[in-house]
This record gives sequence, structure tokens and C-alpha cells, in this order.
Amino acid sequence: MTPPRDVAVVAYARTDHQGPAEGLSEAETLLPVLHEVLDRAGLAPGEADFTCSGSSDYLAGRPFSFTLTLDAVGAWPPIAESHVEMDGAWALYEAWVKILTGRADTALVYAHGKPSAGDPRDVLTRTLDPYYLAPLWPEPASLAALQARALADAGHTAGPDPAADPLAGPPAVADGAAAVVLAAGDAARRMCGRPAWIRGADHRVEPHALGLRDLTDSPSTRLAAERAGAFRAPVDTAELHVPFAAQDVVLRRALRLDDTVTVNPSGAAAGPLMVAGLIRLGEAAARIHRGASDRALAHATSGPCLQHNLVAVLEGDA
Repeated sequence: MTPPRDVAVVAYARTDHQGPAEGLSEAETLLPVLHEVLDRAGLAPGEADFTCSGSSDYLAGRPFSFTLTLDAVGAWPPIAESHVEMDGAWALYEAWVKILTGRADTALVYAHGKPSAGDPRDVLTRTLDPYYLAPLWPEPASLAALQARALADAGHTAGPDPAADPLAGPPAVADGAAAVVLAAGDAARRMCGRPAWIRGADHRVEPHALGLRDLTDSPSTRLAAERAGAFRAPVDTAELHVPFAAQDVVLRRALRLDDTVTVNPSGAAAGPLMVAGLIRLGEAAARIHRGASDRALAHATSGPCLQHNLVAVLEGDA
């Protein structure tokens, strides 16, 4: 989708947890992040025209768990609010569309995840096809290992260190939160010295059944990038959401990234469930804010073996 209105990321903040947030609720984890991002944007709590969050009630193990974090947001006086049962990258997409329609000029977007409350290896099996895959209880690392094997069999050996192969085990469980503020036009310029303008964003999904997909390729990533305008001009930075190391090969090929592009300069390409994708968008925007990038690509994924993919292109003013 090509935007008819200029919308930018003007502020970003995240937690630095590398593991479980012991003794902290989702709201307690989120509160300092919200204070930081609102301070950077110069907004008071509740001042944003629209608020959108991303998280998983299923991961938390209770219905409407996302409403508990509204205590950290400040929901009185009443606010215009929405929630997606997805990574926060998709909440950012909803807020971006809201601003594009002219129904808001500013938006607060946040995401939180506390997978340490349960065992994500078991929980995530419940998202699989209920007839053929879910009864087998294949956890995410095992499915990613199938993808790594498919890549090896196809001769795609370049890329991540074999020691980081999913066969070595699942990534560490981490809790965390992230938030960004979006603003349109002149409001964005008032809030940020160098706004990260969202020049395009799109998301596409692959078939649910793994047997219908080529695990060595990601057509949904490629199509989302094309529709977001990623191939119209070179990018200098790419922040990729890579839950498992071997998927780095698939994404770089689908996004046509070569050695001239700085990939994941922010560090780890994974992160807390429901938060990692929003972090990738926030980190890409932060590099533009600092002047370290002029045109950046950000990617987020959801589902087994890169099933659902979102791509956004961000630019700074010349």
C-alpha cells in the first residue's frame, strides 16, 4: 500500500529484558516503556488520538488479558483504542491505516509478551492445523529444523552459523514490551527532529498447511516487500525478524538483500513473542532518527516457518 498521507514513527522505546521478567505483570513491564516513548514524543498519557496494542490472550492463558495493560496506558477519560491478537507490528499497521484515513493525527502503538508464564513450545502447537499437525504436537524449533533441512537439501548453505541451527534447540524465552508513537505531517515534524516516514507497508500470508508451501522460499515476504515499495530504490538498512537462524537465508533472498545493506545492526533478530516484530520496526526508525540510515526496510513475521510476513519501508528527510 502506498500512503496518500505522510505518516512517521516519531518515538520508540523498548525493554532490555534478556529473559523472564520475574515478579512483574504485563502492565508493570509496559509502564516504564510507555512513559519513555510518550516523553520522547512530547505527549501526555491519553493525548494520542488513537491507541493500538498487540499481544496474545492465548499466550497469557486468560481471555481479554490485554485489557489489564490499559491501567498502564490510562484509559480514563475514555480513549479510542484497539487491539490485535498479533505481534505489535500488526498493531502499528492498523494505527498507520487509521492515520492514513484522516481519522487520527497521532497514535500510540505498543506490544507486550510474557511467554514465561507458560511453555511456548506447547502453546504454539495449538496454532497449527487442527487435523493433521496439531495432534502431533510439533513445537516451533522442530518445524524450523524441517525448514533448515529443506534449505540444506536445496543447497542453500550460505548464511547463518551452523551452530545456531534450530536443531540445537529453541531460542531462550524472553518477556518484554515495546512502544512507538506515529504522527502525521506537521505534527510529526514538531515531535521529532528527523521523523522516520513510513513510505509503504504491506503484509501477506502463506497457506496454513506446511505441505502446500516451499519452505526454502517466502513468496509472502517478497510480495509484501513489492507492494510496500521496497524494490523501487535501494535500502541501506534492513531489520529482519528472524525467529530461527536458518530463516535468515530465506528472508535475504526474498528481499533481495546484498552486501551493501546493513542487516540487523540493532543486534538479536528474534525477541519476546508478540513484541519482536514491533522492535524491528522501532529499531529501523531509531536509526533514521539518529541519522544512521536514510532508507530502511523493516520486517516482521508470525506463524510457523515464516507463514505471515509484514514489510515496511521507512525514510528520513534528505
